[in-house]
Amino acid sequence: QVQPVESGGGLVQTGGSLRLSCAASARTFSYRNMGWFRQAPGKEREFVAAISWSGGSTYYADSVKGRFTISRDNAKTTVYLLMNTLKPEDTAVYYCAAGPPRNVIATIPNGYDYWGQGTQVTVSS
Repeated sequence: QVQPVESGGGLVQTGGSLRLSCAASARTFSYRNMGWFRQAPGKEREFVAAISWSGGSTYYADSVKGRFTISRDNAKTTVYLLMNTLKPEDTAVYYCAAGPPRNVIATIPNGYDYWGQGTQVTVSS
């Protein structure tokens, strides 16, 4: 069982930064690809970033490329999302997700087994 728990959301001004954390309690954490998704009001959940189980590969949505950085610390069973140069359109609930062990990395929600409750990020203009 994997239970991701997000933290680090909040209110920030345009151009500011936030770092989200996702702690996952599972001894299989280091074998799982991890992803971040977000969902704004009235919109579908969309892919933000993903990282392979080893941390050797990362993927980003075009809308965040160059501004967001995903990383992980397998010893702490935690994945991070550093968000720089935030824009109002980044406002959403951000979700952390864990994929099946040793699986192909995914950029769609169906590629992930376990989801956190989400953390709100609000960027004021």
